Amino acid sequence: MTKRVVVTGASGFIGSHLASALTDEGYEVRAMTRHPDRYDGAGTPVQGDVFDPDSIAKALHGADAAYYLVHSLDSDDFEAKDAAAARTFAAAAADAGLERIVYLGGLGADDGELSAHLRSRRTVERILREGPVPVTALRAAVVIGAGGISWEITRQLVEKLPAMLTPRWVETRTQPIALPDVIRYLVGVLEPVEARGRVFEIGGPEVLRYIDMLTRAAAVQGETLTNVTVPLLTPRLSSSWLALVTDVDLTTARNLVDSLSTEVVVHDHSIETVVPGPTIGYDDAVRLALRQ
Repeated sequence: MTKRVVVTGASGFIGSHLASALTDEGYEVRAMTRHPDRYDGAGTPVQGDVFDPDSIAKALHGADAAYYLVHSLDSDDFEAKDAAAARTFAAAAADAGLERIVYLGGLGADDGELSAHLRSRRTVERILREGPVPVTALRAAVVIGAGGISWEITRQLVEKLPAMLTPRWVETRTQPIALPDVIRYLVGVLEPVEARGRVFEIGGPEVLRYIDMLTRAAAVQGETLTNVTVPLLTPRLSSSWLALVTDVDLTTARNLVDSLSTEVVVHDHSIETVVPGPTIGYDDAVRLALRQ
C-alpha cells in the first residue's frame, strides 16, 4: 500500500480538501506549499516550488506518490509557465522513484480546437506522461465547491445580478461535478493497479449549459434570474464584465472565458469500473457549496 503521498498545491481549492481526505484514509501526507509557515491544513507542510528543482527534490524524497494540482492561470504567460513547471516536476518525480503521479486536468476533445487554458492542461498531462513515472490523469470540467473559481463566478453572478446580458458562451454545454466527487475519484485512483498510467474523464450526472447552471443555482436559493444573450459580447468584453462584477482578477477571467466556448462533456465512463458509486446532482452540489 502507498504510504507517503505528496500533495502539490495543498493550500489550494482542490489540494486542501484532498490533503484532508487522504489523511482521514490513513496516508502520511506531505502538503507541499511555497509558504509552509502559513499552512494550517491537513498533513505535514513541506516547502516546495514547482519552478525550483531543489525544493521539489526535497519534498518528494522518500515519497511513494504525488498529486500534481498546480497551474498558473493568473498569469498572462501561463502556458509557458505550466509547461516549464511540469517538466521540472516530472524530472524530480523520476529521480525520486515515485510509484505514481495523479494529475487533475481538464475535459475537452483532442480535436485541435481546445482553448489555451484547456490546451495547457493537456500539455501538462502529456509532459508528465512522457516521464518514466506512471501517471493517472483525471479530466474534469467545472468543479462545484466553495472556493473554486468557476463556482465562485456562478455564485457571485447569481448573488449580485437579478438580470444579465450574457455572451454566446452561456449556451455551451458542460458537465459540472461536485467537489466531494472529485476528491472521491482522486483518492480512489491512488491504489488500484488498473488505474496506473490511464486517463479518466469525470463528471456529475447532468450535462448542462452554463446558463442552466446560473438559473438553477438561482432557483436553489429561491431566486429568479432573467437572461438576455447578446451575441456581440466578445470574449474580451465578457472577461472584463466578469472581472467587474465578481472578485476574479482580469487575467484569470480572460483565461477562463476563452475556455467557455469549448464543450466539455464526459464521453468515456471507464472511471466507474475503478471507482464505482453514484455522483451528486447539480442542485445538491450547489446546496453543498453554499453551506461550505
